[in-house]
Amino acid sequence: MSEQLSNKTCIEFTEVLASKAPVPGGGGVAALVGALGSALCSMVGNYTTGKKKYACYEEDIQRMLKEGEEIQKNLLACIDKDAQAFEPLSKAYAIPKDAPNRQEILDQASVDACQAPLEMMRNICRSIDLLEEMHIKGSVMLASDVGCGALCSRAALECASMNIFINTKYLPEKIKQSLEEETIQMLDTYIPKAEETAKLVMAKLRG
Repeated sequence: MSEQLSNKTCIEFTEVLASKAPVPGGGGVAALVGALGSALCSMVGNYTTGKKKYACYEEDIQRMLKEGEEIQKNLLACIDKDAQAFEPLSKAYAIPKDAPNRQEILDQASVDACQAPLEMMRNICRSIDLLEEMHIKGSVMLASDVGCGALCSRAALECASMNIFINTKYLPEKIKQSLEEETIQMLDTYIPKAEETAKLVMAKLRG
């Protein structure tokens, strides 16, 4: 892959996504949507910082902005990490089924392909925590952006998990369980948390 997918314009990324090109796919989209959800949180923080009304939260806002920037960089990097893991996996599936080391190579490539989605999920969970806090401490004028960020993060989290489950499906049970345990725990904890933040925002907006 000569050019980083994360450096493409919105138009270029969408065009290559819609094409028959093998990457990006759902994993790259999960990372991008997760980064956008986090960026919405940071936007609210940047509008809130320096406002007298929210002076009591200034230190927290600065902390959230710093963490949000890190999360966004990590998630954008995951777009390319996910794409880089696809080629070895594709080659592993192409190995003749009677090759003696096929299963070992395929298992390792499948495990490697899970690493970027796992990293995405960990970062998205951090973002959901920030959005929950920003809903309390950020400018009420941008409440809808917090809600949108929460919904983006929720979708991105579940999308990333699908890119784990598709790769663990045929792994040996011990390896599969190890990878899926953390995935399920993040889904069970953070999807309800993101949904609750979005629900609170919607209730506030609809009065």
